[in-house]
Amino acid sequence: MTTPPATTALSGSPRTRLGRHRERAATDRAALHDVLSEALICHLGFIADGTPVVLPTGYGVDAETMYLHGSVAARPLMSTPGQPVCVTVTLLDGIVLARSAFHHSMNYRSAVIFGVPRLVTDATEKVRALECVTEHLAPGQWAATRQPTRKELAATSVIALSLDEASVKVRTGPPVDEPEDVAAGGWAGVLPAVSGWADPVSAPDVPPGVPVPERVRRR
Repeated sequence: MTTPPATTALSGSPRTRLGRHRERAATDRAALHDVLSEALICHLGFIADGTPVVLPTGYGVDAETMYLHGSVAARPLMSTPGQPVCVTVTLLDGIVLARSAFHHSMNYRSAVIFGVPRLVTDATEKVRALECVTEHLAPGQWAATRQPTRKELAATSVIALSLDEASVKVRTGPPVDEPEDVAAGGWAGVLPAVSGWADPVSAPDVPPGVPVPERVRRR
């Protein structure tokens, strides 16, 4: 996954301008790549056969392009090239516990991306896209495993979405209580949300004595 220079600004559009809490908007494109780099799941929203659909899925990023993949038999996914879509990614950092119900909130980092995806048909780009998706979820895994066969590539569809039209919103810090609620006393604060990895679990058909690869342990 590659990122642009830290000084590259996020491109603005009517759809990406924040209506509420504009002070939480990130203006640097590096913030977008930070969110996409840390998160693992995105939600792809689109219209399929006149019905709103939102699909959770993994993704990969190469420079200013997001790649998503699925089975060629997945009709909803295959309907997205050529039509507007919206992709969201959210990282929860904590629950903000205030003295009043109204001021409860969350600390988070989120990205919203708008665009019209294209179907990836070039074989070289398709392989590169699948590598990006694999490496995003499991760094070092692509080079350590068998590469896709022509049959497997034919059974997989990949769509590419430009990151040009995107917004990033971030909330950090403690609750913002009313002065009278602070004066009344009582506890308020943040309950941090922490995620991590447990010990790897080998597949049942792994022969005894085969160690867990170091690349997995590092992950």
